[in-house]
Amino acid sequence: MAGAAATLAAPAIAQSSFPSRPVTMVVPFAAGGSTDVVARIIAQKMSEGLGQQIVVENVGGAGGNVGAARVAKAEPDGYQILMGTVATHALNPLILKRKPYDAVTDFAPISLLAIVPNVLIVNPSLPAKTVPELIALLKENPGKYNYASSGIGTPLHLSGELFKSLAKVEMQHIPYRGSGPALNDVVAGVVPIQFDNLPSASGFIQAGTLRALGVTTKERAGSFPDVPTIGEALPGYETYTWNALFAPKGTPKEIIDRLNAEAVKAVKDPAVAERMKTFSADVVGSTPEVLAEHVKAEIAKWTPVVKDAGVSID
Repeated sequence: MAGAAATLAAPAIAQSSFPSRPVTMVVPFAAGGSTDVVARIIAQKMSEGLGQQIVVENVGGAGGNVGAARVAKAEPDGYQILMGTVATHALNPLILKRKPYDAVTDFAPISLLAIVPNVLIVNPSLPAKTVPELIALLKENPGKYNYASSGIGTPLHLSGELFKSLAKVEMQHIPYRGSGPALNDVVAGVVPIQFDNLPSASGFIQAGTLRALGVTTKERAGSFPDVPTIGEALPGYETYTWNALFAPKGTPKEIIDRLNAEAVKAVKDPAVAERMKTFSADVVGSTPEVLAEHVKAEIAKWTPVVKDAGVSID
């Protein structure tokens, strides 16, 4: 009996001492994108509260699937967590024919961190300064112009497809392995148009190397109040992304609770909130239960959009 009691007590002791070494936060996209920006802000603050460093590791590929699948299959000990998005937990499950993980059952939700606007940006050399001018340009030149996104089946790809559908225009989609590489090519003029997350594009907009034509949310972004919404010119248009933390399924509740407490504390920190505000991210900081319901609601919301766009990946 004493031996059994000692065996049962061991996991509790291990959990109460969590973390005893650095934690890896997997970002399932290339460095420089919005998910990477948010992850590094949150990781730095969470590290202070946990007393151990959170190391951000970019594991890009397959629209976020490679990094997400890695965390889904990781040991459920809290030392590998995922900075998930609408792509990894709503779109990929709908788009992929062969699914490397189940977005609902293969993860333990930690916290919904932030809601992030997307933005339609163009190279300044493009002769269109507004959304109506871009629509007119595309209608006059069907199929001539391409648009970039962070990958096939990503929220940015579907933002472009929704735009094409509502505006009744033709553009060829050019997928990249993350926002960073796509931004570089749009700045260089290789591709003239891009749908991107506002956080990763904001520096280029402020510097004038890219021109913002419209944000994708219903309301204008606080950090760029002069940039209209796409919906002002194209009624019914709305998309956005979000960031949330997940652990592998089976991660002990004590560890989830610890990570949740530090994540919520991080996003509510005035300095962090101010940094997030600069790119118009709406800070949330939810319970694990709220994030679980959010994932289910997002899958339900995006199901008809993906179906109408006819997007699927083998």
